Amino acid sequence: MNETMQKYESYIITSFVKAIQPIVIEKASGATVTDVEGRKYIDCFAGISVVNAGHCHPAVVAAAREQMEKLIHCGSYIYYSQPIADLAEKLAQITPGNLKKSFFANSGAEAIEGALKLAKLYTGKHEIIALRGSFHGRTLGTLSVTGNSGRKRRGGPYSPGVAFAPTPYRFRSRAATSDYAQDMEDIIRLSTSGDVAAFIAEPVLGEGGIIVPPLDYFVEIKKVLDRHNILFIADEVQSGFGRTGKMFAIEHYGVEPDILVTAKGIADGFPVAAFTTRDEIASSFQPGDHLSTFGGNPVCCAAALANIEVLERENLCENARLHGKYMMDELKMLQTNFPIIGDVRGLGLMIGIEMIGGPDFKPAPNHAEVIRTSCLKRGVLVGVGGIYGNVVRIQPPLVISKQQIDSVLAVITEAVEVAENTQVAV
Repeated sequence: MNETMQKYESYIITSFVKAIQPIVIEKASGATVTDVEGRKYIDCFAGISVVNAGHCHPAVVAAAREQMEKLIHCGSYIYYSQPIADLAEKLAQITPGNLKKSFFANSGAEAIEGALKLAKLYTGKHEIIALRGSFHGRTLGTLSVTGNSGRKRRGGPYSPGVAFAPTPYRFRSRAATSDYAQDMEDIIRLSTSGDVAAFIAEPVLGEGGIIVPPLDYFVEIKKVLDRHNILFIADEVQSGFGRTGKMFAIEHYGVEPDILVTAKGIADGFPVAAFTTRDEIASSFQPGDHLSTFGGNPVCCAAALANIEVLERENLCENARLHGKYMMDELKMLQTNFPIIGDVRGLGLMIGIEMIGGPDFKPAPNHAEVIRTSCLKRGVLVGVGGIYGNVVRIQPPLVISKQQIDSVLAVITEAVEVAENTQVAV
């Protein structure tokens, strides 16, 4: 066994995952990672949708290095720091509508926790509505608003005061948008005390299996929320920063959230997250209500600002849109030849391939695992997720080239053939 793998087994808690992929990554660049034996892989998972500008982008590395040589930590909510001010200004410029003020945290889960707290303080209300297939993090608070029961079977009890609305999962539900809006009305009236502070949702459900709601979904849901003075929190932890072909996925729906939460793709791999909101909501925080020791770290903020500049300068949103459309078109053609592919869906370079085990659309998680393993052997890294664990997730760095995509498509085709010819229980 490789020495690094042995140390993982001896000293690192890993019992919370079924398995770690059997490669030791030594370095990475662009859309390629290289293991300790020198083998290269095309990365189609981007460290769970993180390195949108590509691994180790020179401009991001340079910005972080320059900042490290000046200041690594000062406590950015105790003293003023230029990088956090510049990043906050940039987020105010690029986020939708009148969102203006940001709080910086260390992870998506921490930012979600802060956004929920802020919504409750602003509204003076205490309950939350989320989606049944959602995922918002693995802390106790974020698990409380996570609707994917597979992520929260152990570790409870969780916070009360959370109701769940049906997921607009078009492959497995043909309900109309008007039905989902009526469901929301009914949930507010029948499943809560009427004391609802916020509705939280991912514009594209990532861990849930790259579920893309109908494009009129959030417009109609927002009408219901506004009638009841309920805030809308958009969880863009996974879908933000160009991933879906726009800077933020909620822009596809023509709706302005009240609070927008970001992480993952914000800094190309540096640990920083944020929630951004309007002035009047932001002012609900009073002294002592919130803080983060490492939030707004100068190095991470400098990297994030450089990352956003790269996304804009290299037109990576458009790259995601064009390459994503090409990849989706090719995968849908592949679907016509392989009945084990139940659905191909996504926005931009956030794509899901749902595997099924027959005409009844029975979820086939084993097919998805066979595809992941087969791709790994052939030099391509993909993810697996979904409510039923049967969705192959394709979320590469947005700098991936057409040539690399063609190579990936060839490998996926071979992997699907292997899965179809493998006798596995579904």
